[in-house]
Formats: sequence, C-alpha cells, structure tokens
Amino acid sequence: MVSQYCIKDMTIVDNQITEAIAIQHISAPGQPPLNTKPLSAIIDDAYEYENSPQLDKTIIRFIPRQKANQGADWYIIEATETGEIIGLTNIPHQLGIDSRSPQEPTASSITKDPYCTQGFTYTFAMEATKNPQIHEKPPFYEQYAPYYSYELSRLANFNLVYTYRRIHSMNPKEKRSANPREWPIYPGDIAMQNWTWGNDYRPGTSADNLILSPAQLFETGQLEPGGWKGGLRTETLRKGEENAQGFFYWLVAGTTDSQLGEGVKQKYPNYRYLSGLNSPMGTVHGLSKYPYIREGRRIIGRPSYGQKDGFRVSEIDISRNNFRQNWYPENLTPETYRLLWLELGGLNSLPAFSGQKTIAEIKARSRSTIYPDTVGIGHYAIDFHPCLTLSPPETPGNTEREGERRGQGQAYPFQIPLRAMIPQKIDNLLVAGKSIATSHIAAAAYRVHSFEWSVGAAAGTTAAFSLKTEIFPYQLVDDLPYREPILEELQRLLESNNNPILFPGMSIFNQSWEDWQ
Repeated sequence: MVSQYCIKDMTIVDNQITEAIAIQHISAPGQPPLNTKPLSAIIDDAYEYENSPQLDKTIIRFIPRQKANQGADWYIIEATETGEIIGLTNIPHQLGIDSRSPQEPTASSITKDPYCTQGFTYTFAMEATKNPQIHEKPPFYEQYAPYYSYELSRLANFNLVYTYRRIHSMNPKEKRSANPREWPIYPGDIAMQNWTWGNDYRPGTSADNLILSPAQLFETGQLEPGGWKGGLRTETLRKGEENAQGFFYWLVAGTTDSQLGEGVKQKYPNYRYLSGLNSPMGTVHGLSKYPYIREGRRIIGRPSYGQKDGFRVSEIDISRNNFRQNWYPENLTPETYRLLWLELGGLNSLPAFSGQKTIAEIKARSRSTIYPDTVGIGHYAIDFHPCLTLSPPETPGNTEREGERRGQGQAYPFQIPLRAMIPQKIDNLLVAGKSIATSHIAAAAYRVHSFEWSVGAAAGTTAAFSLKTEIFPYQLVDDLPYREPILEELQRLLESNNNPILFPGMSIFNQSWEDWQ
C-alpha cells in the first residue's frame, strides 16, 4: 500500500515547536493508486482533514517525549522543497528578489519582489524508438507553443537537448566524441528532460507566482489555525504540468521556436513519452511526482556581528563577478559602491579606513567569505532560470525579467555557516536545503544536490549534538566572532564523520582561491 504525507499544523510555545500534525493519505477504496493523478489534482484535497471520495486520511500527531533538561526535547529539520514549515509558521524570511544593496549589488530590482523566484520544472522521461511514433497533440498545446525554444543558436540541436539528461544508455561503454551534438542515440536510450525554455515554468507576478507570499497566505486563510494547504498556487502547478507535457510534443512534433524564429526546429518522431507506475517517474501521467523547485522561502537568520538585521549569505560572499565593471558605479549610489568595495576587499580594505588607500585602489579578495561557524561546504555556479516579465509565462513574445541574469556566473567554493541554518523565533527548528539564509543571488548557487547532502549531514549532526549537550544551536554561535569552544566540538564531530567543513588551505589571511585550491 502506497501512502503519502503532508504537514498540516504546528504548535509553538515559548519559542519551541511542541507539536506537529501531519496527514497521511492513501487512495480511497475503489480509487486508482496514488500517483495516478497529477499533483495539482490532489494537493488541495490532501491538506484537508476529512476523508474524500479519492483519499482516505489518517491524522498523525508528533509530540516529543518529555524529559528534564535545559535544552529542547526534540528538533525539527526543515528540508522541504519550498520552505513549507517557514511559510506555515511565518517566521522571518525572504522570497524572490532582494533589494539592491552593498551585499547584493547586482540585484535586478531596486526594491524587493517576492513574486519573481526561479522557474520550477516538471521533469518527464522519453525513450528513443526504432520506428516513428504517433503523437497526439495535447488539447492545450497551442496555448504553450509560443514559449518553447532551444533558447540559443549554439544550443539548437536535438541531440544535445536529448542527451543532456540521458539516464539510460543502450551502449554505455561506447567511446564518444567531446561534442555531445555528435553522440549517437540508440533505440532504448532514455532521457529525462529539464530545459529552460521548455518544461521550466517561470511565473513572476502576483497573479501567477507559485510560492505564496506571507500577504497572499494571509489573504487565502492559510495562516489561520487548520488553514494550511501547502502554501502553493494550485492553478500554477496545473499549468506547469501542462507546459511540461506540451514540451514533449514540441520536441517530437513542433516546428516553431519562440527565441530563434522559423526554420530552426525540426520534427523527431522516433521517441515516446514514458508513463505508468513502472516508468522512470513512477506516475501514470508520466510527470515527476513533484516539480523540481530551484528556489523557495529563505529564512532570515538571527542578528549577528556585522549583520544586525539578521544573518544571511549574500552575493558578494561567493561571486567571482568583476565588480569593477562600469555597470556598478553607474547604477549604485556612491555610498553603496563605497561600502561594496570595503566589503569586497576584506583585510585588503583596512588601509582605506585610515585614508591610506582610495576605494579605487582596493584589491578585491578572490575567494569566498570564510565563516568561523562553518559546518559544511559546497560549490556550484550562480545559475539562474529567471522568472518571466508578463503573466502568464506562455504569453507570446514574453521575455525574462530584465537584469536577472546579470548576477549569473562563476562562484568560489563556499562554506555553509551554522548561522544560516538557525531561524528567528523558534529555538528547536533547524533549516536545511534551499531554505537556509541566503540572498536571491547566492541561493542560485546554494540549490544543488551536493550542497543539500552537506547541509543535511550538518543539520542532523547538529540536532543530535544539541540534544546530547542540552545546548540550543543558537547558543553555539551567540558569542561570535569570539571563540566558541562547544561549536568547535561540533565541527570536529562533523569532520570525524567525513563531512568536510572547509576546503584545504582556507584561511582568513589567504585572500586568494588560486593560492589554496
């Protein structure tokens, strides 16, 4: 019997979660198995307490076993794709674009925009076949066709798109050229699709954003007791599903290209869409059970030294961007530009404070920020799948939000500070995954699986360590930048378990990645 769960409510007393309520649901008698219908058709029902014609439900209450200590009786780790517990409890957090600042100088907006998050993707699998297949055009295809594209001329190659996410090869040991455009495709090869101007769905306005803002949650009653329904816009989920299914049809039968014009896209009929409970996605409809979420709610950490309004990792902490480009002095205020370079210089900025150097003479450090409370590491480029300007995303002629890709580029190998995992207001909650305290631009690098493995190990180890020592996580970092001996015990424990917390040779006195890579 297959069952699924969703979190429904939480009780908070004296800054601690004292109870959590979840709903376990299975298919009602006589109904088809779970994962028959797409998520949009079941999500609203799944969050209701009462049984329904399609779901039988069991209410599960999680209550910690009380024990006499000075710390927490239990810890909850937020590792959902969208930061669902953050939305449910409405603790301080950010969503979407941050306002431009010395720490986030390349922000695409002068003011915040909670509706522009990175696009989400319903993946699907397709298999190469020996003979051409008959492909039935989805009834909604024409609505989404104006969106689909190879995106760039250099990417306009079906072989490249197909093999980019190949998950099964009939000839895995075959020697291939360095150019994936030349890789052969054999009948039986299977690829999972994940493409920016394809099955990405990229809403960016208050009329269609997927992850509801606090104001929208309040307006829809989801912040009322028992009112939580996942914090997502169901209609946008549904349209993301349609968009993905339409993209398959475009790949095999489409002849238009929204970005590159006519004559680029050809038909490729020798492929079939894989669906069914035994298919790679494990669903009757063939789409992934849940969309790939690139960006969700991000907590604001507790006030810390140098960050009195709340800790977070920002763009300038990891970016390898050239901040001497003309765009910065031309678009930042003189004071913002000055503060930007004082922070970029690190120890190199000290002479500027005494007037011995000008801002123009400061040499930027060429490494990421080094944190005394590091509990993990990661490395990925700052990679954007920007929201689109008009609503709905499939509007003909739509464009990516202006300036969103300006912050895109290489990042230095970076650390995961414990402070980024500790929310405000709740002492027994740790945050992992995409919802740690990062800015919008930094989150574009802190969003991939290698980081999630590292932060997951850190969260679990920290929770167990805090239960054993009866010390809350925030107490491990509340005296920084002074030494925290118990924090150092946690760090040694992580390293002894083969969870690295820094790259070899890292030091605040070493200003260059080139010297310690």
